[in-house]
Amino acid sequence: MRKHVETWGPATVANWGPGYDLMGAAVSGMGDRVTARWEPNGTGQIQIEAITGDQGKLPLDPEKNTAGVAAQEALRIIGVTDKDVVLTLHKGLPMGSGLGSSSASATAAAWAVHQLCESDLPREALLPALLKAEAAVSGWHADNVAPALLGGFAFIPSYEPLEVLQVPGPNELWITLVKPDISISTRDARQVVPTEISLKQHTHNAGHLGGMLISLCRGDVPRMGRAINDSIVEPARASLIPAFYEVKAAALEAGALGCSISGAGPTLFAVSNDENKAHAIADAMVETFRTQAQMDSTPTVTVIDNEGARLLQSS
Repeated sequence: MRKHVETWGPATVANWGPGYDLMGAAVSGMGDRVTARWEPNGTGQIQIEAITGDQGKLPLDPEKNTAGVAAQEALRIIGVTDKDVVLTLHKGLPMGSGLGSSSASATAAAWAVHQLCESDLPREALLPALLKAEAAVSGWHADNVAPALLGGFAFIPSYEPLEVLQVPGPNELWITLVKPDISISTRDARQVVPTEISLKQHTHNAGHLGGMLISLCRGDVPRMGRAINDSIVEPARASLIPAFYEVKAAALEAGALGCSISGAGPTLFAVSNDENKAHAIADAMVETFRTQAQMDSTPTVTVIDNEGARLLQSS
């Protein structure tokens, strides 16, 4: 067994277009880190020693922190009962951003336990641990944790039993993320989602989701962008984000192939097939937030992270 590890869990864009609770993608450059070490003579428990980057907002109690919940469940799955694991969580993602902050922490922590134990279990074996962690804060859904763990796009055709299908992100796909200076909790965002929909809404979203999956498998980025078309969740959540429709229109006018809400919001994501265009889209979105909502926002231009959770260093 290793003595010490440092791991990474990437940010994610979940609810990808019409894929509410069914589809998400890991994105490069942003995420959370976890360091982990053994505490000998334990009983298979998790301790969180410190958290950085959270401005003191997150609990050290492992039962109330997604990193702690995921790590504890990972220890149980792997079968360690004679040592404790001590974690330090380094937050790189803002909470309430719609970028999978809780799932990045959970993923990095579960992967830290996996790497500390030098377990030979496949990555997929950790998914129940991550689902349990997400359920503790926002509900039983895998469209954040599955891509964070596995990388690329993840599509969840079934929860009972759990099934996850992976699709690598095309090389020419560029993602523009713009986060306005507000935060939205996942629980609050889920409360505005309708529990009953019309047949027309169902066929609309199902058709676009199918088109998106086929387009991704073909590497057809323009066609995939057009499939980012949601008639159910996006309209319900639009009012939570100031000037949402104006910012989305600005993105499309600047050349975005598609644009919608990342996760629960308030971050918006837009897709394109050109890096320069992705930056121009970011500029247009930031300017529109400023002029239409009198609000600052933070842009990021990135690509799909096809690796997922990873080991940064060990000893």
